[in-house]
Amino acid sequence: MTKKSVSTATVANKAIEGTYSNKPIIIIGALFFIFGFVTWLNSVLIPYLQIACELNNFESYFVAFAFYIAYLVMAIPSAWVLKKTGFKKGMSVGLGVMAVGALIFIPAALTRLYGLFLLGLFVQGTGLAILQTASNPYITIVGPRESAAKRISIMGICNKLAGAMAPIILGAITLKNVDSLVAKLGSMDAAQKASELDALASRAILPYVIMVVVLIILAIWVSYSGLPEVDTDEEDATVAAANAGKTSAFQFPHLILGVLALFLYVGVEVMAGDTIISYGNSQGIAFDTAKFFTTCTLVAMIVGYVVGIVAIPKYIAQEKALRICATLGVVFSLMAIFSTGFSSVLYIALLGLANSLMWPALWPLAIADLGRFTKIGSSYMIMAIAGGALIPLLYGRLADIWNRQDAYWIMVPCYLFILYYATYGHKIRRRAA
Repeated sequence: MTKKSVSTATVANKAIEGTYSNKPIIIIGALFFIFGFVTWLNSVLIPYLQIACELNNFESYFVAFAFYIAYLVMAIPSAWVLKKTGFKKGMSVGLGVMAVGALIFIPAALTRLYGLFLLGLFVQGTGLAILQTASNPYITIVGPRESAAKRISIMGICNKLAGAMAPIILGAITLKNVDSLVAKLGSMDAAQKASELDALASRAILPYVIMVVVLIILAIWVSYSGLPEVDTDEEDATVAAANAGKTSAFQFPHLILGVLALFLYVGVEVMAGDTIISYGNSQGIAFDTAKFFTTCTLVAMIVGYVVGIVAIPKYIAQEKALRICATLGVVFSLMAIFSTGFSSVLYIALLGLANSLMWPALWPLAIADLGRFTKIGSSYMIMAIAGGALIPLLYGRLADIWNRQDAYWIMVPCYLFILYYATYGHKIRRRAA
């Protein structure tokens, strides 16, 4: 253990006593801002690349697939990286990998090759897998467990503020006057159409050059910051006794059910944010207006995070907050399916409120009392982010077979399972004990 490394128990005790520095919160908050900005660019990239690369609905949602499947493929390697480097250096590595992914967008835009865009998204997702594997357990265990959802809610505000900005900024560049362009494409000859689509694709170059520079600067900053290490392998006496004889994270049923709940949650959260622009357009709303809908979804999430910061754990337990959010998810999904036009789009945006406290509540419930299994358990939770790859892809396929609105039916069973976990699933380890 290095001089700056401290045990989980020591960190928690200092946080309870109020003596622990807020510096880790600030640094991790900056990283969550980056997570949000990069992640929610996908909501603009999906309709943008659908036009620029001439894709159908199913093909366009490979944007989300390529990005989020990296969490499934790279989560275990990410845990290995963190074991070798520690949290702080691992975060710097993750930022560097994200910069490489952003750099790939430049030749992708110049050649208009969809596969190259997807490669860039996969590499960015790989960098985020490393960052998320480090930052989420870090912010969970850096203070008292019962207030973990409050700390993660603060991180969520950083994340979603960036996410609210991202589609507006990228949309203003890539989707500017795109409605008139789409209307003209059908009357163009092949050469003129290719020229216009090449020009559209090239709009992505400048934003991603700026992103490369910012990510490199942040990697250097984190590397030289005073962020302390946390030793998750050290267990207090109670946890050590409970975990005696356990050899695998799979022996914690509350973790496995939590991984599935997180998989479903990420899937519906990504659907709410990444499909709403295209869905709004299918409801007869122009892209110039629809490009703001993802921001509305994320603003609704921010409202939920503020409620979480104020209410958890003083007025409401994090598991009860999860139950409320899952119930709202079922209600808003059904309302979106059975209404039309702006009203239906509004209910999709309100899913941001339903989703807001799910991530903050699921993490502390799922990794509670893992002790020396915390890193690998966190890796499994990060793997569950692949729900954002598979569920939106299924939505895109159903949208091609049925329509965009009826495809939202897949959200209902997802929210019902999360409601089960919030009510019963997270308690299973206590029954087993």
